[in-house]
Formats: sequence, C-alpha cells, structure tokens
Amino acid sequence: MKTKVRNFHQAKWDEPIIFELSTKGERGIIMPDVEHEIEEEVGDGISKIPGNMIRKQVPNLPELSQMRVLKHYLRLSQENLGADLNVDIGQGTCTMKYSPKINDRLANSPKLTELHPSQDGSTVQGILEILYKTDLFLREISGLDKFTFQPGGGSQAILAMASLIQAYHDFNEECDKKDEIITTIFSHPSDAAAPAVKGYKIITIYPNEDGLPDIEALKEAVSGHTAGLLITNPEDTGIFNPKIAEFTRIIHEAGGLCGYDQANANGILGITRSKEAGFDICFFNLHKTFSSPHGCGGPATGALGVTGELVKFMPVPLVEFDGEKYYLNYDVSHSIGKVRSYYGVTAAVLKAYSWIMSLGSEGLKEVSRAAVLNNNYLLKKVLELRGVSAPYAKGRHRIEQVRYSWEKLTEDTGVTTEDITNRMVDFGFHMWSSHHPFIVPQPMTLEPTESYSKAEIDEYIAGLKKVVEEAYENPDIVKSAPHNSVVHKIDTSSLDDPSKWAVTWRAYLKKSKK
Repeated sequence: MKTKVRNFHQAKWDEPIIFELSTKGERGIIMPDVEHEIEEEVGDGISKIPGNMIRKQVPNLPELSQMRVLKHYLRLSQENLGADLNVDIGQGTCTMKYSPKINDRLANSPKLTELHPSQDGSTVQGILEILYKTDLFLREISGLDKFTFQPGGGSQAILAMASLIQAYHDFNEECDKKDEIITTIFSHPSDAAAPAVKGYKIITIYPNEDGLPDIEALKEAVSGHTAGLLITNPEDTGIFNPKIAEFTRIIHEAGGLCGYDQANANGILGITRSKEAGFDICFFNLHKTFSSPHGCGGPATGALGVTGELVKFMPVPLVEFDGEKYYLNYDVSHSIGKVRSYYGVTAAVLKAYSWIMSLGSEGLKEVSRAAVLNNNYLLKKVLELRGVSAPYAKGRHRIEQVRYSWEKLTEDTGVTTEDITNRMVDFGFHMWSSHHPFIVPQPMTLEPTESYSKAEIDEYIAGLKKVVEEAYENPDIVKSAPHNSVVHKIDTSSLDDPSKWAVTWRAYLKKSKK
C-alpha cells in the first residue's frame, strides 16, 4: 500500500425494511401436512391447544422466500461497520476487541442452544458448572466473595447495585436517612441515572486541575445522608484515581457502601482489584472486558459481585455447588428479587468463560499490559496531530482510553468533532459520537484495546491525519462528509423528539397514519 489510508467505499443498497419487502402468500418453507398415522396417534397438534391460548388474529409477520431473506440480511451486513470488519478504535469506552470465533462456535452449539432455563437442575449440570466456575474466576479477579450473572448489561448491574445499597440500609433501618448517592462527572452516566431511578438524590464530584475527582469536594459532599458511592475508575478520561482507597474509606466512615463500576476493566486486569480498593460491590461488563461481543447493544451481561456481608441481598437464584452437584439456590434471606428473567444471558457467560480459560491468569495481565501500551502509543501519535489536545493530566500516561478534544481545530477551521466523525467513515473507520457528559469541548474518545496491532493503530492515525489536513486545507470536504458511506448527511433532529420515535414497525405504522 502506498498510503495507510484505504480507498474505501461502502455498499449502498437503499434496502427497505423486511416488512416492506413482504409479499402476501410468499413462503420460505412450506410445512407438510401431518401424516395420517401420526395424527391418529397424537392428533393434529393444534386442536388440543386451549382456546384461550390461540391467537384471535394471525400475527403480522413478513412473508418472503428463503432467497430474498438471505439477500436482505447480507445486504444489510454490507452496510455496517464493526470490530470484525474495520479498525474500531473510535468506539471509545465500549472496548471493541476481538472475540475468538471458537467461542462463538461453542455458544452456538446445540448443547447450549437447546437447553431450556426451566429444565431440572440435574439435566443442566454442565452449564451450571460453567456459571459457577466463571463466578470463581471473577471472585479471584475482583477479590469479592460472590457473583451473579443475572443483570442483562452494565446499566442493569448499576441498578442492581443501587438496589443492594438500598436493601442494606433498609435492613439496618436507615433507609429513610440514607438518601444520597455520590458519583463523579466522568463516571459512566448510569452511575447517576440508575440510583436516581431508585429515588436517590445524586451528588456529582467534578475533577480538580489534574483531572482526578476532587477529594476535598468529596469530603464536603459526605454526610449522614450518604448511602453510597458509585464510581468508575479509571474514568472515561482514562485517568486512574490513585486515591481511590481513600475515597472508599471516607464513604465507609459515613456509613455508606461503595460500588465499583468496572464495565471496562481492560487496563487493570490482574493489576488492581476491587477488594484492595475498599469496594463492597462491583460489576464487570462481560461484553467489554471479557470479550463476549456487543452484538449491537446485546446480548450483554453485567456480572455483579459483592462482599460476604451483602450476599444475603443478592438477586435469586444463585448458582451453588455442594461438592457433588451444582444447583440453583433461591434461599437468599433478604434478596432484592430478580433483576432479569432467569439467570441472565448464558451464551455471553460461556464466551467469557472460554476467553478466561484460554488466557489464564498471566494472559489476563498481558491483556492489560498490551491495552495500556497500545493506548499510550496512540496518545503520543494523536497529540502529534494539529488542533487536538488531551485535557487533564498533561504529560501523564493514561490507562485504557483517552478523551481528546478537537477544540483548537474547531476554532481554527470551523470543523467539528461530528464532522470528523462523518469524514472518518469515508476511510472505513468508525468514530463514536457519544461522550456524555460533554464537559470536554469537541470530544473524541479513543480506545485501542489489546486486540489491535501497531500497524492497525498506525492506519487509524493516518486516517485522522488525513482528515486534519483536509480540515485546514479544504474544510468543506469534511463538513459535507460522508461521501462514500451508505448514507450522507441525515437529519438527526428527530432524535430529540420522542413523538417522532418509532422503535417497531407497528409503532411506525401507527404514527405514520396520524
């Protein structure tokens, strides 16, 4: 290649949604009639269904042949960018890493897919063993005493953490008094949103000049009303708080509990643990740190762990082992109840289990070393570009990611971070546009993880360099981007208007008729 910037042009199919492709009477498969001998023995399979279980109307499903279904989804796949297709460093904070395909094969095995969560425990010993042993792995990684895989993602795990904190104070008859949760501005937004759903007042700590959560502000915020602390560390700036144990000590002295948001622990596996930092609760996103893929927002798992003192409040059931068999334990004295159906997304746990088993303890440490090395190489190369900065902690290394700022470039050229995001698509790159809260002006959050090679990181940097050159020399080409993508400029105003949202085809039909 003469240049690291690829000549990329994405397929554009102008593909309708599948309901619009539907043709009445078209079929992908025609079911044969029940054979006479079988019908005499067991009936037609329909007439014995109780009347109250039979639909009054046929469900509105698209009617297509197999070939048209195949074409439809293959075309849609060509209109996507993702970790298995392009260098997805720009999906910052989401930890887009390689998920070994052997793990997908394992999760797609009929030995897992044909299980039913209501089966008797004696018939599902294999998957219960995997759930239990993954629990043991995470106990060792975190230092905590018990894990559940019930939460269906990070935000649900944070809601469960807030529920555990509330249950703990209720048990101690302090629930009415303990009505405040403390978090930090660069912790994940759900660390404020989830406890707010539980009725807590949220107090947010802002950073000092070094980019660290201000410990003096924390001391002022703590009171007899403090129920707990929910915090991400390192925060989404990539800065690790070296005073984290002092933070948890201050909260404990006020009678609160400490919850560790480790959705992304990719730079600290085997390096630091929740226990030594003084946390009572923590969670890991298995679809981030432990490689189980995102799958466009799911299937996900927020693996939630607690100290021994809090086990009695955990969601039921818990997977246990009595020395001979694995079983589901519903006897949890002060359980917060279920936070999700059944036991969570078992396929995601299996993939994470396989990933941990393949790496071992030293391999997990190497993941962190490589992720931090990659990130700091990327940090050095990005800061060589014109118009970009890395606010806070000037001159210091970061952990697994960095939140950069294009403020200077915007002042010089009028090109915004959104414009850069759109132009990077023209070179086959994705750059995430969500950096909440927007404290850093014109933000760009990058995270290379351990998965990408130096050559791929250099390729991404070359793309950024090309866009920066264009911004200063021909800003209109950046402002009018993307040019080679599935869609060009789109009207995003409807995203802020719930009356225009239609998340299902049925909802769209209702709204379009108005």
